Amino acid sequence: MPPTLVLSVWLVSLLALFCFDPAREPKASAALWVPLIWLFFIASRTPSMWLQFSYASSLEQALEEGNPLDRAIFSLLILLAFVILVSRSFQWRKFVSQNSALVLFLGFALLSVAWSDFPLATFKKWFRDAGLYLAVLVILTDRNRLEAVRTVLRRLYYLTVPLSIVLVNYYPNLGRTWSRWGSMEFAGVSTSKNMLGLLCLASGIFFFWDAATRWNQRRDKRVRRIILVNTAFIGMALYLLNLCGSKTSTVCLILGCLMIAAAQSKLGQRHIGWLKVMAPSIFLIYWMLTFFGLGGQMSEAVGGTADMSDRTRIWQVLLSVPINPLVGCGYQSFWLGPRIQWVWERLTGDNVFEAHNGYLQTYLDLGVIGVLLVCAFLIATYRRICKQLNPLTPLASLSLGLWSLLLLYNVTEAALGGGLLWLTLLMGSMPVPERAKVRARASSKVPRGATLVPEIAADGSQ
Repeated sequence: MPPTLVLSVWLVSLLALFCFDPAREPKASAALWVPLIWLFFIASRTPSMWLQFSYASSLEQALEEGNPLDRAIFSLLILLAFVILVSRSFQWRKFVSQNSALVLFLGFALLSVAWSDFPLATFKKWFRDAGLYLAVLVILTDRNRLEAVRTVLRRLYYLTVPLSIVLVNYYPNLGRTWSRWGSMEFAGVSTSKNMLGLLCLASGIFFFWDAATRWNQRRDKRVRRIILVNTAFIGMALYLLNLCGSKTSTVCLILGCLMIAAAQSKLGQRHIGWLKVMAPSIFLIYWMLTFFGLGGQMSEAVGGTADMSDRTRIWQVLLSVPINPLVGCGYQSFWLGPRIQWVWERLTGDNVFEAHNGYLQTYLDLGVIGVLLVCAFLIATYRRICKQLNPLTPLASLSLGLWSLLLLYNVTEAALGGGLLWLTLLMGSMPVPERAKVRARASSKVPRGATLVPEIAADGSQ
């Protein structure tokens, strides 16, 4: 079949899904398109990559200065998100008090501009990523938080998962890459096989969770159609996951689905205490086995190699780089300037751009303090998730699955402080103040002496 015809079929199918999707929320806010565009670029490629627009004359210049096209588009999205939040009378002070751990991490990241070797580049990266949090807040301040999360993530994966299949099979110059060993790898809409694996992981978790939370209403015809669509997209995600061969994403997908299934099951609800200790216990057991030298055997057991695909050598080189161990090099500043060449020379041709470990990457950028702040955020988030498990809220099971797999995923990949998994976790677990206009309108209908809920709950109810 001609590639142009396949692309046309995909586009028509996408429009049909957007218009006739059985899970479509007819009252979905138009403002949700802003975070959707943000997440699309996070899950795939930047605008300049899609348009193949190159500005910098060298790799070092591109990493330090960024791309003016990307900067213009991201700045516009940040402005739109800010305007939407202002129009909703967002209570910034109350948000800070409700999310102190996250705010401390972001504040320390901004403060790292002061000691970064590239302060302007560090600030640009921080400002861009701050826009992602504004985009998440646009979703969370919607009138129906649960449906807003479902709408944005469903549209995102409707767009990216089938398009990845089209690019892999019919546009190899866009959907495939070549490794440093000369072997072909499948990337889809992403930039590498690992990023495609991350997309499959995130989409698989979402569709599994969405089907699990609707399972009790499966007798309804509309719900059955939704579950059927979810099953089809889970199949597409598994197909792509098999193509890209990402072992980390495969293991994490299994773990996340098991945690969601446990949370949604009657057995899990009867033994809520065991459910709460399950996720951190799995992670602690893994670290104990690794400490006793069994990490290589576990990697081989899931089809990997004893050196975790050469990651152990990368970690050794990165830990030998002279940095300030307390505060690091500055937010997302480690991979800038002469440090890149210093690392590449010692890796003998392995031109990596990440530490392949979220905890190590955080240490390199923000030092021990940054790692402690991230851990404080994860602990605070898990405590909040546990409170939502009894009684169970729909977003609680999604957050539990994401939190569990995020700990394990960051052992061999870097996804702390940003990325698709991190942002989706925020959608399910981050508290936000109630919309002021909604509160004011509701107060006029409440009888005298009645009280109002002070904030939007984790499941989106008000």
